[in-house]
Amino acid sequence: MIRSLTLAVLAAALALPAAAQEAPRWTIAIHGGAGTIERAQMTPERDAEYRASLVAAVEAGSAVLRNGGSSLDAVQAAIEMMEDNPLFNAGRGAVFTADGTIALDASIMNGETMEAGAVASVSRTRHPIALARAVMERSGHVLLAEEGADAFAAYVGLEQVDPSFFYTQRRWDQLIEVLTERGLPLPERPAGVPQEISAVRDPDDHQFGTVGVVAVDTQGHIAAGTSTGGTSGKRWGRVGDTPVIGAGNWAGHGCAVSGTGTGEYFIRLTVARDVCARVQYTDAPIQQAADAIVADMNALREGSGGVIALTADGSVAFSMNTSGMYRGWANQDMAPQVAIYADEVLVTPSRDQ
Repeated sequence: MIRSLTLAVLAAALALPAAAQEAPRWTIAIHGGAGTIERAQMTPERDAEYRASLVAAVEAGSAVLRNGGSSLDAVQAAIEMMEDNPLFNAGRGAVFTADGTIALDASIMNGETMEAGAVASVSRTRHPIALARAVMERSGHVLLAEEGADAFAAYVGLEQVDPSFFYTQRRWDQLIEVLTERGLPLPERPAGVPQEISAVRDPDDHQFGTVGVVAVDTQGHIAAGTSTGGTSGKRWGRVGDTPVIGAGNWAGHGCAVSGTGTGEYFIRLTVARDVCARVQYTDAPIQQAADAIVADMNALREGSGGVIALTADGSVAFSMNTSGMYRGWANQDMAPQVAIYADEVLVTPSRDQ
């Protein structure tokens, strides 16, 4: 009788519906650039527009993870959402070079295999993050640049567009202002784009704008991706930290980081790898590790910006030395949470909580 009851209880437990069992765990965090972002200079309408765009990007990645997709797929989905959004300095909202052209950078890294792919100065591939992933998975290389990178994108069937696709009046006006301040010649307006009278400007206008995503999926696999248009008015083929693995983007040993800021200094300090090295070698909590590298930047006066970071246990960190960073996160228990200003309290999951 007792044995029969025990077997019945066991059978009932095994037959519990999936909803009664613990949901598979996943986490995603994003950023949309850091800089001098002040409440006093942001209209309520623009503030709401940024927050809605951040939520949409977090949800794009969350939908992948919620359905059992990979962290790489989630990173790509969220970044492509931001690359298509003119609010961000990536893809269609990218800034212009001093020559009046577009030069886009991106990278992605698989923290499970330590494979990475990156592209620099592409101008015809709609989604540079998709191209970075193709480089990682299909080229046998890590970094491709300029016309060769776009040619590879066409070869593997990624969507190609005319450079005018990336044009926004807001970024063009910003370029003219930057070049005028520097006393540099003004380029001709790109062919095939409309003449507009004015454009909306945001505080700082993303001088250091970049978008990035870190994620861990239900299998415990971690990934990071970053995409940018660089800095407005950049010259001589300048490339920043975004396509430099270990500087603006890194994933491995259960840690993933994406950065946004003064690229030259992120390269010199190998910011993304340094955050994860502190976790790997000292077992520092991820927030402590992220804060430490930002403190190093402050102490050395090595530029400004911020990082997002995540560990395989779902702990999330945001750290910056600027007055704002567009950012957000979500996991299996929490709907998208977003913030803009540095003094906003954004409660995140942590192994210390």
